[in-house]
Amino acid sequence: MRPVSGVLFDKDGTLFDFAATWEAWCKRFLDQIADDSAHATRLAAAIGFDYAAGQFMPGSVVVAGTPDQIAKTLLPDLPDLAEGDLIDIMNTAAAEALQVPAVPLAPLLGELRGRGLCLGVATNDAEAPARAHLDQAGVTDYFDFIAGFDSGYGGKPDAGQLLAFAAAVGHPPAALVMVGDSTHDLIAGRAAGMRCVGVLTGVAGRAELDAYAEAVFDDISALPAWIEAQSLT
Repeated sequence: MRPVSGVLFDKDGTLFDFAATWEAWCKRFLDQIADDSAHATRLAAAIGFDYAAGQFMPGSVVVAGTPDQIAKTLLPDLPDLAEGDLIDIMNTAAAEALQVPAVPLAPLLGELRGRGLCLGVATNDAEAPARAHLDQAGVTDYFDFIAGFDSGYGGKPDAGQLLAFAAAVGHPPAALVMVGDSTHDLIAGRAAGMRCVGVLTGVAGRAELDAYAEAVFDDISALPAWIEAQSLT
């Protein structure tokens, strides 16, 4: 195996625990934009969220979709809102969401940087709230590259963000690893020619990720040992 020279992380469900961060936020956001609880329940069903249980359902557009995809799903039941206005509301609310790191991030990212690795973030979230979340966690400066769906490279599962990371750090995609919690992340990684690692801190299960990843770990804490092993094989 070729030694790994850089790691590109998804954000939600990878750097941050998806359920712990976004389930409570989603219920609050739906209450903010809905007329009443019945309306909130309808909106929740449209985006694959169980309003009563406060949990995302498999296949929810929120898990891997971009804000504009989520907005388009909600708009049929929000006739008084324009798409751009709804996206602005969503991004403002998302930037204020309290992030729950999947693992202690600074020590892990510091260890990877200490090994000489380039690091990046590619998220289907918008770039501004993504940066706000990384700032909130105190880890923005560990990254050489941060891109959202609106940064000019498109969103996953297309490979634009990933190829932009490779170009930004000056490394061939084959020497880079895409780490994510969804098939969108891993399909994008394979399309870009990167190696792919899955983690289980999102919604997808191991069997779903196994089909696209070289390895699937409980969380990103397993990365340093796995990366070290690649240089020894």
